[in-house]
Amino acid sequence: MAVTIDPRPTVFGDRLIITGSYEAGDTLIDLSSQLASIDAITVNPDGAHSVRVKEADATGGVSYTATIFLLKDIATFRGTDIEIVPPNLSLTTRAGTFLAIGRRS
Repeated sequence: MAVTIDPRPTVFGDRLIITGSYEAGDTLIDLSSQLASIDAITVNPDGAHSVRVKEADATGGVSYTATIFLLKDIATFRGTDIEIVPPNLSLTTRAGTFLAIGRRS
């Protein structure tokens, strides 16, 4: 698992735009060496997770329906960290790219 930060960030005033990529299975991007705080993020996973719904039928059996949901990884930020989680705990995060805007450190 590795996070790659692009070597040329963009600066405007006291703000910094950082872009980069992360590998499948990565769940934390630490930007504390570049930012004092994060104002906004964008995370773009390379693909979606296919999730089938399990249903119980009237006779008490269990079957999988043909209903498939395509769900993306979910990203949040706190302080100088971006956390990426899959939409279901049994899944692993997809690889992807990110963009963060924050106050320079």
